[in-house]
Amino acid sequence: MAEEAKTKILCEDIWKVFGKEPQRIINNWDTYKEMDKVKRLKETGCVVGTRHATFKVELGEIYCLMGLSGSGKSTLLRCINRLHEPTHGKVFIDDMDITSLSQQDLREMRRAKTGMVFQHFALLPHRRLLRNAAFGLEVQGVDKKEREKRALDALELVGLKGWEKSYPYELSGGMQQRVGLARALATDPEILLMDEAFSALDPLIRRQMQDEFVKLIKKVKKTIIFVTHDLNEALRIAGHVAVMKDGAIVQQGTPADIVLHPETDYVAEFVQDLPKTKFITAADIMEKPDKWVLKSDDTSGVIAHKMDQRELRFAFIIDENQRVLNVVDYFRLTSGGLKTPEAPPTEEESNSNFPILAAAADTFLEGLLSEGAKSKVPIVINDSDGCVIGIIPRENLLTALASA
Repeated sequence: MAEEAKTKILCEDIWKVFGKEPQRIINNWDTYKEMDKVKRLKETGCVVGTRHATFKVELGEIYCLMGLSGSGKSTLLRCINRLHEPTHGKVFIDDMDITSLSQQDLREMRRAKTGMVFQHFALLPHRRLLRNAAFGLEVQGVDKKEREKRALDALELVGLKGWEKSYPYELSGGMQQRVGLARALATDPEILLMDEAFSALDPLIRRQMQDEFVKLIKKVKKTIIFVTHDLNEALRIAGHVAVMKDGAIVQQGTPADIVLHPETDYVAEFVQDLPKTKFITAADIMEKPDKWVLKSDDTSGVIAHKMDQRELRFAFIIDENQRVLNVVDYFRLTSGGLKTPEAPPTEEESNSNFPILAAAADTFLEGLLSEGAKSKVPIVINDSDGCVIGIIPRENLLTALASA
């Protein structure tokens, strides 16, 4: 049985209102919600940064806050570590109420649990890369030998080994952003908060950084909240996405949820031109394997009966470890009559003329289509141990393709 996911970060009804008497806005929101920002500011002297924001992030997940400029995503991010004090609501990290901590306890929590990567690098120009990467450790009071070792390890992790004596001005924008990431990783935080981390980069470098970032995060296994205004970036990087507008989360879900099932006209407009085959994964369209799998000790009579009941042309024989051994073609099994219905099928009866096609759960639809075109047999979806966790029949592929 799969282990239940652990909630690392939980935000409950977060509001951040800038200005005097912010509680007046919250208590009388029905009066002010139809006003645009300019009129609301004129009437109340307040700006609503974020409102009614509720979401959770699981341990080891990349969660993306996505929206246009002014949608409230960066404000919400800063409420998580209280760089902005929430006006209302609660933030929990590992079930600890961050909003109730004293300033001293808050500083300790930030040092122990969170790191932050900013849009504009925020490197110290007079420091070489090694001292820039070690800056967070220096603030924590880590001794020089230890912090330099950890900073070197972090620079190597982001691909900057050998550059530690260089100054920031000697580096490209992409390399400078790597230093910012190394500085955050050097303190070994459990949580990374990333605010438009790649938006200042040129498009080609940005895409390369996105790819390298995804590979890197698989190594370091951090919980990440990533802010971006770029929907393509959000969908490529994140496991879950929250789309924001006017300070509120208007939809949240997996990339496939957002792309295939937009809940508002605003979200639908965002995703209308996306090549959906690049965002729908095998996990999004696979079925549970129970209907399709049979035990290796089932007799040919039992196999034929079950396939007939389930209206299956193909079924998969699995071993005790849930690994697929063979694919059975009902027509081939029954074409000559069942010679020994009380015994397991012979090799001739059980072997299909079709190959077994297998893929991982994170394979995108465009890759599944190229595989599915090779055979009539459903695609087997395996976990990292080779155990079957799902089946994708051709009908599911065609339905997903039609929606794309």
